[in-house]
Amino acid sequence: MNTPLNTSLTAQPDPGAPRKKHRNLAQSVVANIADSIRSGSSKPGDKLPTESELMRTQGVSRTVIREAISHLQASGLVETRHGIGTFVLAASSSSNFDIDPETVITMRDILAILELRISLEAEAAGLAAARRSDEQLAQMRMALDAFQKSAHEHGDSVAADVQFHLHIAQATGNRYFVDILTHLGTTIIPRTRINSAKLAHDDPAAYLDRVHREHEDIYNAIVRQDPETARAAMRTHLSNSRERLRKVQDSMALAS
Repeated sequence: MNTPLNTSLTAQPDPGAPRKKHRNLAQSVVANIADSIRSGSSKPGDKLPTESELMRTQGVSRTVIREAISHLQASGLVETRHGIGTFVLAASSSSNFDIDPETVITMRDILAILELRISLEAEAAGLAAARRSDEQLAQMRMALDAFQKSAHEHGDSVAADVQFHLHIAQATGNRYFVDILTHLGTTIIPRTRINSAKLAHDDPAAYLDRVHREHEDIYNAIVRQDPETARAAMRTHLSNSRERLRKVQDSMALAS
């Protein structure tokens, strides 16, 4: 079914409105489309307008539209079928899979989540290396650059970190990786990373530099389309966090 989206997505932009920053523009487009989907105005199977049409009606650049679509894909709201277009997905049932971040409160809980991520994301990295497109590779590169910039400017790079991992999930071509990692990424992953650094008493700059190097190793393997090295690099990246936390757990047990 190729029913067009509601008029909120095709209304003309206000020429007198003040210009917004790139990130805010993308967030605005995401909110507009997401609201249309969640309100039922845009139904599962509906096809989104083309990039050119969205650029015209939303008054933004192609880069902004692509970033917005990437966020919508990561949220499991749409999927892009290459050569055909982008379509609204049916809402997934949260009752089938749910990890409440408020229940992740002990060191054992955090370690258990890391074990889950290692198994999922190592395979995702391998599949991404085999299946990624040039466009998906460019999205990963943008997320890595944003991570490094955020880390150097204000030390808060969680959002870019999550986006990098989600772009890898998207490159698998398997929406269920995206569904699970979107849930983990918007709840538990940032909390786990922050706790990991604090509890291990790491120097923040050194910690972020190490994470960045590990991300680069994963990315370079995906660039080379080397699935085994990509799996190994992702496993190393997440295992480092797990081992650091295990040491903290052991020191806490000895002190008690």
